[in-house]
Amino acid sequence: MRMRPTLSWTPTADLPPGTTDLEPVADALRTGGVLVLSGAGISTESGIPDYRGEGGSLSRHTPMTYQDFTASPQARRRYWARSHLGWRTFGRARPNDGHRAVAAFGRHGLLSGVITQNVDGLHQAVGSEDVVELHGGLDRVVCLSCGARIARRELARRLEEANPGFDPTASAVNPDGDADLTDAQVGDFHVVPCTVCGGILKPDVVFFGESVPPSRVEHCRRLVREATSLLVLGSSLTVMSGLRFVRQASDAGKPVLIVNRDPTRGDRHALARVALPLGAALGTVAGRLGIPLDEVAA
Repeated sequence: MRMRPTLSWTPTADLPPGTTDLEPVADALRTGGVLVLSGAGISTESGIPDYRGEGGSLSRHTPMTYQDFTASPQARRRYWARSHLGWRTFGRARPNDGHRAVAAFGRHGLLSGVITQNVDGLHQAVGSEDVVELHGGLDRVVCLSCGARIARRELARRLEEANPGFDPTASAVNPDGDADLTDAQVGDFHVVPCTVCGGILKPDVVFFGESVPPSRVEHCRRLVREATSLLVLGSSLTVMSGLRFVRQASDAGKPVLIVNRDPTRGDRHALARVALPLGAALGTVAGRLGIPLDEVAA
C-alpha cells in the first residue's frame, strides 16, 4: 500500500555515505541479468519534478488519496481539473538520457527487466520493453463501477468539450500529473462519467492509500528472484511498494546498487549509492560499456 506522503522518511546519520564511483554499476551491467527499479528521479531531467529530491513537491503538495477520491465529489472535481491541466505537461515530456540508457542496456541484453514506480510512460516511449508499471499509468482511465478502460487522450477530449475555455496557469505540475491550482481556478469544473455505465472514472494508477494489485506485486517479486542484481534509479524508496523489492534482493544475497543524489531508505541494503545526476551517470556507464545512446530514438 502507498501511504500518505506526509508520513515521509527522514534520513538518519547512520546511513552509509554516497559515492561518485560508477564502476560497481558498470560491473553489474557487464555481468548481465540486472533488474532496474526506477522512481521519479529518473524523470526530473524530462521536466517532471520529484517528490522528495532537490526541488521536490512534497512540501507543497499532498497527492490524492484513494479514500478522498472515492468519497468526495468535490475531491474528484478538484483532482480532474488539476490532472486535466497537468496531463498537457506530461504529454509534452520527452525521455532523457536516463531513459535512453535503460532502453539501450535492455537492447544489448544486459537487463532482466524494468520495474518503474513512475506513471509517465517515458520508459516505454523510448523503447524499453516489458516494463512493469508498479503504480499504473496516466495514459489510461478505468471506471470504478464496470471496469471499462479508455485511453487518457479520449477522456481529455471529453473534458475539453465539457469545459470550454478552461485554461488556468498552474504554479507547478507534480510527479503524479496533478497540477497545483487554487480552488478558485478549479471553479465549477465539470467531471464526465463513464460512457458505458455512468460510473466514476479514475486514472489507472495506484493512489496513495490504495494497494498495488497482488498479481503485479508477485510478478515483480518473481523478477527479483530471477535477477542477478537490482539497480535502483532515482527513487528515495520511502514507500514500501518499492523498498520491499530492495529488501528481497538484499535478503537473497543479490547486489543492490542505487543511483540517487540524495540518501534513500534502501541505502543500508545497498552495495553502493552513487550520488550523481542520473542522466549524466548512466550516460557515462553506457560509454564505458561501449553502448552509444544515439542508437535509441529520443
